[in-house]
Amino acid sequence: MRVLVTGHNGYIGSVMVPILSAAGHTVSGLDSFFFEGYAFTADLAAVATARKDIRDVRPSDLEGSDAVIHLAWISDDPDTSPRITTIGEINHEGAVHLARSAREAGVSRFLFASSCSVYGMGPESAPLSEDAPVRPVTAGGISKVRAEEEILRLADTRFSPVIMRSATAYGVSPRLRIDGVLNNLVCWAHSTGQIRINSDGTPWRPLVHVEDIAHAFAAALAARTEAIHAQVFNVGANSENYQISELAEIVRGAVPGSTIDYLPELHRPQLSYRVDFGKMSRTFAEFRPRWNASFGAKDLYASLQEPGVALENFHGRRYNRSAQLRHLIQSGTVDAQLRFRPGTLAASQG
Repeated sequence: MRVLVTGHNGYIGSVMVPILSAAGHTVSGLDSFFFEGYAFTADLAAVATARKDIRDVRPSDLEGSDAVIHLAWISDDPDTSPRITTIGEINHEGAVHLARSAREAGVSRFLFASSCSVYGMGPESAPLSEDAPVRPVTAGGISKVRAEEEILRLADTRFSPVIMRSATAYGVSPRLRIDGVLNNLVCWAHSTGQIRINSDGTPWRPLVHVEDIAHAFAAALAARTEAIHAQVFNVGANSENYQISELAEIVRGAVPGSTIDYLPELHRPQLSYRVDFGKMSRTFAEFRPRWNASFGAKDLYASLQEPGVALENFHGRRYNRSAQLRHLIQSGTVDAQLRFRPGTLAASQG
């Protein structure tokens, strides 16, 4: 299958591309390259690449592709976001524009990377399945829900959109990102010896390793159309729902000498939800997650020893997408709508 991946240069995309290629797909990429030059563990897989903003995609850019996997999106970290409207323009309107362009280009399958965070502050009495009410609490979550709704309405006999709501990603990637909860806790424990919990530890989070996300998308590409057409899937495993206090203990076991500090007065959690991943396991019989949080935390800690990552790296923009976007805006490399200014592409690496 000929597969185009948007955001292939990012945290998930840089892991997904080689996995899709190993599965026999011919993969190409499309990316704005906001994080170019910041590899963590290895060079990225070499694939045919288009440097382009999804808002500017034309059907001709997608012609010849059998499937599009849409990973690209912008975080809505309050310290980073230049314009709430820009987040919606990219994450919602840009995603729908891309899906419409794919349908016009004759692409038959469109996998949209959404997030279990759309469940927001869910009831904790039972895990949430795909038909549970969505209660997004951030601009990013709201934009994901709106994009989901409009993309699903594009389904017809020749175009099969599929919504993939992944749990919170963690794990090593060539484009390491530290803003996910487990990655953040491991990195802070590694660099400071402290596991800082800005809550009382009771909120719930479902987790999924970045490699398992990639394998889930590969399974969705291989599935029969009638099994997935215009459907929503939670991506993860039922065993990987954790309270934050459990994650803290996992990280303490992975990082020698680390201690846990609870600082609930610093933060009131907006998100707490458990998720049911049964539909995914029933539909994709060949897909079984290979990682758990304990193994993933130990693997990340071991990986951090090799490059000698220090505390300043986590405050800086090398592994922090919020800090990098803030730098691009403040340096004038991109404008307030997150578009590169003429002649400034090289500055994104500086």
